[in-house]
Amino acid sequence: MTSPPPSPSTFHNLNRRPSNTSHLTTASSHAYHIPSCQTDPNEECEHGVLSPHATRRGSASSFAPLFDGLNPNGHGGHEVEYEPAGHGGRVIGERDLTHGILGDAVADGVLGDGTGGQGPPDGKGGQSGMSTTQWLARGHGVRGRRTMYLAYYFPFLNWISQYRWAYLKGDLIAALTMASFYIPMSLSYAANLGHIPPINGLYSFVFNPFIYALLGTCPQMVMGPEAAGSLLVGTVVRDSVDSGYSGDDDDDMNARIAGVVTGMAGAVIFIAGLCRLGFLDSVLSRPFLRGFISAIGFVILVDQIIPEMGLTHRGKQVGGISHGSSVQKIVFLVTNVRYAHGLTCGVAFGSFAIIMVCRQLKKYIQPRYPSVAYVPDRFVVVVLSAVFAWRFGWEKKGVQILGEIHSSTGSPFTFRWPIQPAHMTHVREAMSTSFLIALLGFFESSVAAKSLGGGEGRHGEGLQGMSLSANRELVALGVSNIVGGCFMALPAFGGYGRSKVNASTGGTTPMSSMILSVITVLCVLFLLPYFYYIPKPVLSAMISVVAYSLVEEAPHDIKFFVHIRGWSELTLMFLIFAATIFYSLPLGIALGVGLSILSVIRHSTKPRIQIMGKVPGTDDRFENAEDNPETLEFIEGCLIVKIPEPLTFANTGDLKNRLRRLELYGTNAAHPALPRVRAPEHNKNIIFDVHGVTSIDGSGTQVLTEIVDGYIDRGERVFFCRVPKENSQVFKMWERSGILDRCGGRRHFVKSVDEALKMTELESVTDFYRDHPEEEAR
Repeated sequence: MTSPPPSPSTFHNLNRRPSNTSHLTTASSHAYHIPSCQTDPNEECEHGVLSPHATRRGSASSFAPLFDGLNPNGHGGHEVEYEPAGHGGRVIGERDLTHGILGDAVADGVLGDGTGGQGPPDGKGGQSGMSTTQWLARGHGVRGRRTMYLAYYFPFLNWISQYRWAYLKGDLIAALTMASFYIPMSLSYAANLGHIPPINGLYSFVFNPFIYALLGTCPQMVMGPEAAGSLLVGTVVRDSVDSGYSGDDDDDMNARIAGVVTGMAGAVIFIAGLCRLGFLDSVLSRPFLRGFISAIGFVILVDQIIPEMGLTHRGKQVGGISHGSSVQKIVFLVTNVRYAHGLTCGVAFGSFAIIMVCRQLKKYIQPRYPSVAYVPDRFVVVVLSAVFAWRFGWEKKGVQILGEIHSSTGSPFTFRWPIQPAHMTHVREAMSTSFLIALLGFFESSVAAKSLGGGEGRHGEGLQGMSLSANRELVALGVSNIVGGCFMALPAFGGYGRSKVNASTGGTTPMSSMILSVITVLCVLFLLPYFYYIPKPVLSAMISVVAYSLVEEAPHDIKFFVHIRGWSELTLMFLIFAATIFYSLPLGIALGVGLSILSVIRHSTKPRIQIMGKVPGTDDRFENAEDNPETLEFIEGCLIVKIPEPLTFANTGDLKNRLRRLELYGTNAAHPALPRVRAPEHNKNIIFDVHGVTSIDGSGTQVLTEIVDGYIDRGERVFFCRVPKENSQVFKMWERSGILDRCGGRRHFVKSVDEALKMTELESVTDFYRDHPEEEAR
């Protein structure tokens, strides 16, 4: 005999919650918990990372020690209610408009805490106008609650108060070592890559390290010009020369153009920091960076061979060589090798060989003798070459020397605001290049900062409380380059190699950067006449060493991607490299950035929904059926779909099509040209596992509403399992949009997939007896 259908009370018991929930906040009235969590309503569970439930008032939760003393007796005699951890841990009711718009730092640190702690309670556990930060600070007796924000955003106040004389020796040695290495390099970058006066390369070490020491969050990172950024500045200068806005010998105008590029790059980074776009260092893929940086290294190597062989004058006679592609320059070198200057070649290639040998010896010896890092081999090469040029009269024998170094304006430091109406032509030309300089510079600085850390030692030595922050790094890099642009300096960022030299030679605090700036100022004011006899081929050789270092990592990455069969990554690297070599650097930039952005967009807009199958022999284990369809059980009449990600306008555009494929074929891998192979009867019950939907926007809600309406109109039932808690943003969006009512109310929003399956059985039985009353009579 057929058993009677379940009663309505039995039907609703599946979703019934314990009645003794008065001690819970509203947030926990509907949350997904595993069965073991329901045995004791007074016990806190630790599951639910993606959909945490609310902290219970008065319970011995993990927040109890933190808020000890802030309950009735210590907080105005009223009970404190906490919002779920997923909402930032704020005190409910205290997020006013001022804090919402300005943030805690401005609202509390600049404007004060609103009521000063004297205002009436808001009735929900806090005082009106007080942020969570201020509330915690008051409760724990933190002093200087307004000035703590200043120390956070102006790190100089933090580390200078911890500075000890014991740090000075290491910082001084590190600064002298870096000066011996990188001051000659800055001259090379400006003259040979940036096509601006050499002194403008020194300005990058005058202003940028000092300002970063005031605002930066990585104590051991050192700012300075880089080969890639200098080369990009040089492309803008050469384009201006080609367009007739400047001349090869117009040092003043070329310096101004460099200032415009640097200032704009700094402005881009600064605005990005204010907008909290620190995540942008993840936009560019590793293959793009490797292909682009390797291409830059190759371009620099080819560019420097021309002055190293003494063919600069010959190139001007032929015409178009300095502004041509790398392939054109290689053809020029091959066809004009007979015009090479012997002494220049000997000086250049001899210096390159000496520096490379010393570089390899340091790599071999340094693990056993770390002090070998202090040996300033490049500085020795520069000094000796200058002495030899003076002693043996190399200038008269045809070797080009640096000559007299002076500012294009006649003053050591001339302030010029880069963004002026007279510079608008250069601004338009430099816009895209400045953006790329900013992006590459921030990426390299981010890599260096993450590798160096915040400066804390293993046993408490070093600076404490210097936490890295990508957004504050953007602000520090931006401000330093804006100031550098005002003095027509090259763009400067935190180089990994330079920062490692600083750390390995004793630099512990940002004081080493400040000392480096002071040393560079002394060079500008007093030592420039001693740079007169430095041979230009030696500076070119030093740049070639840097270019070689940019290229030498490419074989390792190529080998890795070949090993893992990453053909798409290898193709991207090859396309960027080929476009840069055969055509121009701007085309390589545009191609690489465009392909990287397209890849990010494609990845973010692709829905990752999965059809689920039941693991045999279990009641509540479900796995992706597309991975191992032969080992899983499919529930008759049910389509179980897992949505493992937040739903936004980006990834819901194709959600309908993806779901349609699951309905027709049971997989997303089938081509839509295939006729239907999954019977419609298998889709009578649609179960959405939404545990991964931690957020949803308006567009995603609208698309999901249309999907649910389509299922309901076709007579199919829709269930949602492992849903967020009822006071969450996701659940409220579903409630406001009508999804909750269209599905059949709260009884269709259950705790687990297994419970949803039971609901489908119960509703199937109920519908059967409703459609066949004669069966119920039996």
